[in-house]
Amino acid sequence: MLRRLYDWTMSLAETRYALMALILVAFVESSVFPIPPDILLIPIILAAPSRAFLVAGLCTLASVAGGGLGYWIGAELFDTIGKPVLEFYGKLDKFDIFADNFNENGPWAVLFAGITPFPYKVITITSGATGLDFTTFMVSSLIARALRFFIVAALLWKFGPPIRSFIEERFGLMTIIFFALLFGGFAVVKFL
Repeated sequence: MLRRLYDWTMSLAETRYALMALILVAFVESSVFPIPPDILLIPIILAAPSRAFLVAGLCTLASVAGGGLGYWIGAELFDTIGKPVLEFYGKLDKFDIFADNFNENGPWAVLFAGITPFPYKVITITSGATGLDFTTFMVSSLIARALRFFIVAALLWKFGPPIRSFIEERFGLMTIIFFALLFGGFAVVKFL
């Protein structure tokens, strides 16, 4: 089943709808969606390495725009949307303590969450809920998301074909590693 999903994703990556799907996923991932855009970013770049930096740029812009939505959710809809999202990630009970110290280190938190597998949406919503300066939030988000997506794009652009062969030859192992990282990221978030 996962192999079919990988093959479908690779075939989607070669269609004219690939960029729109990536933009949509990158946008909603930054505010509510649990799956990172890398799941589409990587196959799209592997399918068309010459467009790696265009793809990374679009993914960055969509992700930062989605971060703006997450910020708005935190600022304006925290009780109805923000709390359930934070509860899903196991962060609601620690929110008050976290919010007290957040704005002091907010730009660094945005940078950290924007680059690492830490759920970026937790930080976008928190930034809005705690009133982190919006310009500071957006600049930190732009730097972090650009670093994340452009590093991936540069590596795939430079080493794409061998990476694709490696993934396809060791698909089972790569699937296990992906899910270990995904669930590991959720576990880290839960215990932070």
